[in-house]
Amino acid sequence: METRVRFAPSPTGQVHIGNIRAAIFNWLYARHCGGKFLLRIEDTDRERSSPEAIEQFLHVMQWLGLDWDEEPLYQSTRVDAHTRAAERLLDQGSAYRHAKGEGGEAVIFRIPWESDPKRNIRDVGEVSVALHPEVAVRIDATGISFAHVSKKGKAVPQDAALAGFQKLIVYNDAGQCIYEMEPQIADILSGQRRVELDKPARMTFFRREVVFIDLVKGELAKPLDSLRDPVIIRSDGSPVFHLANVCDDITQGITHIVRGDDHVENTYRHLFLFQALNHEPPAYAHLPMIVNAAGKPYSKRDGDAYVGEFREKGYLPEGLFNYLTLLGWSPGDNREKLPRDTIADLFSLDRIGSAPAQLDINKLLDLNGQYMAELPPPTFLQGCRDAVRGESWAGQADSDYFERAASLMQSRTKLFTQATDWDYFFVDELRYDEKAVRKSLQKPGVVGGLAQLRQRLSGIEFDEATVEATIHETTAACAILQGKLNLPIRVAVTGINVGAGLYEILALLGKDRVLRRLDHAVSRLCEV
Repeated sequence: METRVRFAPSPTGQVHIGNIRAAIFNWLYARHCGGKFLLRIEDTDRERSSPEAIEQFLHVMQWLGLDWDEEPLYQSTRVDAHTRAAERLLDQGSAYRHAKGEGGEAVIFRIPWESDPKRNIRDVGEVSVALHPEVAVRIDATGISFAHVSKKGKAVPQDAALAGFQKLIVYNDAGQCIYEMEPQIADILSGQRRVELDKPARMTFFRREVVFIDLVKGELAKPLDSLRDPVIIRSDGSPVFHLANVCDDITQGITHIVRGDDHVENTYRHLFLFQALNHEPPAYAHLPMIVNAAGKPYSKRDGDAYVGEFREKGYLPEGLFNYLTLLGWSPGDNREKLPRDTIADLFSLDRIGSAPAQLDINKLLDLNGQYMAELPPPTFLQGCRDAVRGESWAGQADSDYFERAASLMQSRTKLFTQATDWDYFFVDELRYDEKAVRKSLQKPGVVGGLAQLRQRLSGIEFDEATVEATIHETTAACAILQGKLNLPIRVAVTGINVGAGLYEILALLGKDRVLRRLDHAVSRLCEV
């Protein structure tokens, strides 16, 4: 059977990296299996899913190279199909109507009382639960409500679906049975009987759980008595996510659902919906969340969190794609930078880890820098020109000189926006890093070394090799360890303590600029 996966976002704003990582994993799995990657726009929130938001989302997909194999399915065009599915569930007794609030009747899906034990249901056995005597047990067609007893003896209200309480018996504080539900269950399910039990003390029932094998997390299970019957049609007549999602997965023939693990709770309910609609549920794979250094879900508070922000900062689509692939998945060796086709060849769901994946912005930067270094020089140059367009010095920069600076800096640049820090190549007055000045220039012996270097440089041909040799000669003449003068020189002529090779920078800056800046450092910045 052909593998068919889908990415089904609700485009209501900027695209979070967690969402786009799910898209990437779906795309990779489809390409690995030779299957189909489908796109579904869940745009039922008409106020927030504006044409602009949808266009922004599609633009992000295209920028990252996530091509889809069939026409996108817009969920807003499927409301009639969702409503017909709800009517079908009502007709077969798999759903019921119930007044919710003041807007009329909602349609509720009934988690089935009787379920095929071969289909995601497992027996656990009899359990006994202490009840708070001041809260009555209420039972009707919509479910059961009661209250646990907290450790401090307070009532903890609970509401749950009837399906979780087979063989329910309620006892009073004397241990006497005051109600047995099984003989009356048909009348309760049909709505003909409602029960209210005062002063309950304990209840016993036969626990069952819904269970499935997740392709990432392994076996997952949840007691049926912890579930509530989900709303599938709101009282205003609009379909709810649960029904729309399952109906559209059936329509698109989805075989594997790969999504974030925040959807695990939905999956327990969706399994029943698939079965009620007479369709075998897809296989599920729930991806670990992306977290910050503290292990908390990664959000805007932690830094850039939206794809658009990374793009604006100058990240390349190849670098971001590659890095997000490594958040939760591993090729099985120590490789990190991998071509997209290679990733697709190696990709498998069983290599996705189940633990949360921590975003490390420094690793992302380093990986992006590797991709930047491989760009064709004209592409890199144009990206840098675009990045500095708003800088005051950029308009006066000589085109050929800017190109030479870009060529020098390409292997040291991790983001296009870092080109805005290249002002020291083009301005007359530098912005000095005060900390770098204190640590590098204001030390004994530095002022003498820079003063002597200035004199030696003034009389040489100013090419890279001669500049390097002159610095070595000056260092030796001043009895300074080789290399120890390089950082003070860099700070004196650029204002910062990082950058490209020192000799290359000096040669590009030219003799006049270098001499003026050394004069300024000796007279104004160095400790005498």
